[in-house]
Parts: sequence; C-alpha cells; structure tokens
Amino acid sequence: MNQPSPADRFDRVVARLRAAGCVFAEDEARLLLAATDDPAELAELVRRRVDGLPLEQVLGWAEFLGLRIVVEPGVFVPRRRTELLAREAIAAARESGPRPLVVDLCCGSGAVGAAVLAAVPAAQVHAADVDAAAVRCARRNLPADRVHAGDLDEALPAALRGRVDVLAVNAPYVPTERIPLMPPEAREHEPATALDGGADGLALHRRVAAVAPGLLAPGGVLLIETSTEQAAGTAAALRAHGLLPRTVDDPDVAGTVVRGTTR
Repeated sequence: MNQPSPADRFDRVVARLRAAGCVFAEDEARLLLAATDDPAELAELVRRRVDGLPLEQVLGWAEFLGLRIVVEPGVFVPRRRTELLAREAIAAARESGPRPLVVDLCCGSGAVGAAVLAAVPAAQVHAADVDAAAVRCARRNLPADRVHAGDLDEALPAALRGRVDVLAVNAPYVPTERIPLMPPEAREHEPATALDGGADGLALHRRVAAVAPGLLAPGGVLLIETSTEQAAGTAAALRAHGLLPRTVDDPDVAGTVVRGTTR
C-alpha cells in the first residue's frame, strides 16, 4: 500500500483540526508534522489537540520571545501578551547593575524568568509559584534550585527580602464570573489558580502590592501584567502601598503592564 505523500498528510491533519474548530489549522498542522516522523505518534498528537488540549501542551513547548519554553500538561501556557512583561523586566534588570536580582513571581512555566536569564546572563533569577505542576515545569526552564514552591513571598528564601531589583508578576487577573467565558482549552486544561483573579480580577494584585515593598531593594521595580480595563485598579493597589505606578501598553501583543517603583 502506498504511503500518503507529505502534502496528503498535511491536508488530512488540517482537515481534522479545522473540523475541531482550530482557527489556525494550517499553522498548527505544520508544527505537529514537524514534531514527529512517526505516523502513530502524529495521530496521537492530532487526537490530543482535537480533544481540546492546548497546542503548546501537545507539543511540549511554547515559543516565547524567541525561546522554546517547556510546557507540561496542566500548566499555564505563556501568552504572547506576556512578552511585554518580559521585555520590561529585561530592561529593568539591565538598568539595575551588573548582577541584578530578579524574581519571577506566579511564574507558571517560568517563561518570564527564562527570558530575563537569556537576555541578562549575569542576572540572579529566582521564581516561585503555588502550583506544584508549575514549579516542576519551571525547574526545567530555569536553574532548579532557584524555583520555589509556595504562596507569593512566602515561597521565597528570607535572604531575598529587601534585595529584589526586579519583581515581575503574572498573577491571575480574570474576574471569577468571566472564567466560564474563557476558551475551553484554557478553563479545562490550565489550573484555576493561574486564571481566577477573584471578584474583580485584582485580588492577587492587591496581595502582591502589599508584600512587594518588603521584597524590593531601594530603587527596585515591581512589574505586574494586567488588562487595559483593569490597569487603573492595579495602579491604585500599588499606590495604596507606597509605590509610584506607571502603565505601559503594547497594542502589537495586546499587553498591559503596570510598573511600580519605590518612592
């Protein structure tokens, strides 16, 4: 029996993905076909994607600022909008001296920390997350001994307090009532702790703002990803704890970051 040609395999994968509602079926098909030469393995990858698993979790990696970030099932997939947070963290790290201390808080896969370390190799990068799967995954993208498990600042070594030059945070900011409106691949395959920001989406932002002054070094910078509509609320949370907020937007990636500096 003749084996299907590469073009036929591509068309079949595209047809299955499109039938499952994948908007970028052609792009996804190319990535899936590039992942394996084994027909049985390809069929399994396509099945998992058709069943609703995020493409990045199917492939085992996500592209982020030119890096391949390891992504495991059940871990929050880094979004392109978070590249703004990473770029701001890189810029702040470069301004902080020869060996800046950077913390990727609510790190998920550790994408932001990995991007900082790639761009500023001398940086001392630590990361933390409350979710065990995220911590396990981040330890594959960052030095394992610098990825900590626990709730916000409680996860970090006491020796870091008052010494952090850049605190980059991608805490959840989706209001609870909007979680059911999210795409199924997010709400069904990513942890609720990475999505649910409480009644108005800013519950974690208020908690981060409260602990940040105790972590930051003099002149340190807090960077929190938020949404355009919630940026004012995020800024107010920082201001309430003595930080001077400034909002940064990047329409190209639909990203919004509030930057808070110590007085």
